[in-house]
Amino acid sequence: MTAPLRLGTRGSALAMAQSGHVATALTEATGRKVELVEVVTAGDRSAAPVHRLGVGVFVSALRDALAARTIDFAVHSYKDLPTAPAPGLHIAAVPARQDPRDALVATGGRTLAELPPGAVIGTGALRRIAQLHALGLQLEVTSIRGNVDTRLARVLGPDADLDAVVLARAGLARLDRAGVITETLDPMLMLPAPAQGALAVECRVDALDLVELLAVLDHAPSRAAVTAERALLATLEAGCSAPVAAYAELAEGDVGEEIYLRGAVISPDGSRDLRLSRTGTPADAAEIGKALAAELLDLGADSILGLDGHAGPGTQQFGSTE
Repeated sequence: MTAPLRLGTRGSALAMAQSGHVATALTEATGRKVELVEVVTAGDRSAAPVHRLGVGVFVSALRDALAARTIDFAVHSYKDLPTAPAPGLHIAAVPARQDPRDALVATGGRTLAELPPGAVIGTGALRRIAQLHALGLQLEVTSIRGNVDTRLARVLGPDADLDAVVLARAGLARLDRAGVITETLDPMLMLPAPAQGALAVECRVDALDLVELLAVLDHAPSRAAVTAERALLATLEAGCSAPVAAYAELAEGDVGEEIYLRGAVISPDGSRDLRLSRTGTPADAAEIGKALAAELLDLGADSILGLDGHAGPGTQQFGSTE
């Protein structure tokens, strides 16, 4: 009898839901049984703001478990992964991406435009904080940490102390909490994080049978979109102190399928906001991202990123999907 595959996951409700979905999909597609193995990461043990925790804080323990062969594969929120490849590991699948947009949850069912000046809005990402400031709505924006339920309680709970929070729509949907959303934010207002809403299914590169098995979960359009977004991020070499956003969509063009990639670099106070777009074919996804990053740099993105923003190649500024 074949032993169940061991799927490593963080222990949060969202991580367990994501991993459970992948486990079910793999079993349905291949017949292989999968068991979840909880792995505690440094990010789970810390209450520090996400942007101060360091690169890969939510994934390093899972990758250590892969290297130690205590798990067979892992599921990550793709935006948590450093852009530099991990030696000996392979992203075997990018399942179909959830809606990558951000979502507002506000008291009284209000939209962003309906929040009065001085309303206090919480979020855990510098990218969101910067874009909220750039809108010029005179909102008070505060950095918050915690899982989805903890953040929602800051608005909807009996001890609520915020007027609104902004979270990834994908996380709410995966937890069946999309009903609390009062507005899904248009990317024209709030451009998502690179790879937001996407999952990465990772295993050891030498586990050839498992690489082949997991490939059944791969969704080519989602992989192409994420490849373009993360190539932009990697080329910018963005670190923890600079908000960078990117969103790639695939659509039918005049000569076949095309990628439409939007990218932005925003100063933390929202006073400088560079936004550009570029199109190309899915086969050129990485080159599209690199070229758009180069255009942003030509327009002065490096001055917004600053010396502190250049933490080195392959870094990633974003924290947990939660």
